[in-house]
Amino acid sequence: MLDPRLRGIQGGLTMPYVNVNGQRIAYGDTGSGDDVIVFSHGFFMSQAMFAPQVAALANRWRCITWDARGHGATEATDDPFSYWDSAADLLGLLDALGIEEAVLAGMSQGGYVSLRAALSAPERVRALVLIDTQSGLDAAEKAAGYDQLIDAWLSPDGPPAEVRETLSTIIIGAGHSGGARWIDEAASIPEATVRQIYSTLATRDDITERIGELTMPALVVHGSDDLAIGVDEGRALAQRLPAGRLAVIDGAGHAANLTHSAAVNLELEAFLTAQETP
Repeated sequence: MLDPRLRGIQGGLTMPYVNVNGQRIAYGDTGSGDDVIVFSHGFFMSQAMFAPQVAALANRWRCITWDARGHGATEATDDPFSYWDSAADLLGLLDALGIEEAVLAGMSQGGYVSLRAALSAPERVRALVLIDTQSGLDAAEKAAGYDQLIDAWLSPDGPPAEVRETLSTIIIGAGHSGGARWIDEAASIPEATVRQIYSTLATRDDITERIGELTMPALVVHGSDDLAIGVDEGRALAQRLPAGRLAVIDGAGHAANLTHSAAVNLELEAFLTAQETP
């Protein structure tokens, strides 16, 4: 049987799954060794968004990617779930793969999940990488705008062109040539699943008051032009983390690791060098 580590998101090979908390979680496992980093993707995205990071790091780090509930190749169950449940999925994936400790790297929604996993089991988190994310909630006006966008997205005739463009600009970044690919994938998600995963996003809790508990090294990476979560939120997160450091990626929007991968990878590689097993 093909080693699961050879069946990751690279090369078009069969994607492995693992059963965790009643979910059939799709994941990728690339590289080898004791130094492990787990990448958690953003809303409407999938594990494939970390392909540039896996390509840069897999020669030195074992890179785990995964599709969260209702995203990519992981289907959602009928039950409502929270990002604490997704954090339990992440920790369950580590258990299934026999990984005791890892660096957790999350982009936006993936940061919400990574932070909650670190709060749930800090002894299992060597360090954090938090990309274009926050600990708190969206302002009421912005949240109401997102509600309207999702309603428009779920039009009976499919997402209108202007809604597709707006979401691409918010989720990926302005002017990114690859945005259409991600919007096309998002448009294939069933309506019930969209409503479920959006409910999880919109009803998440504010964990800002607990961020000081996370004493492990933390790198906060934030695009200077992020429209979804402003760079000031990234700056505040880095300041609240006892061992936090901020790296602002000039000109990047929300998916900085995807659109400005070279700059992000430089920051990531420098940070991870300090976390490697002696």
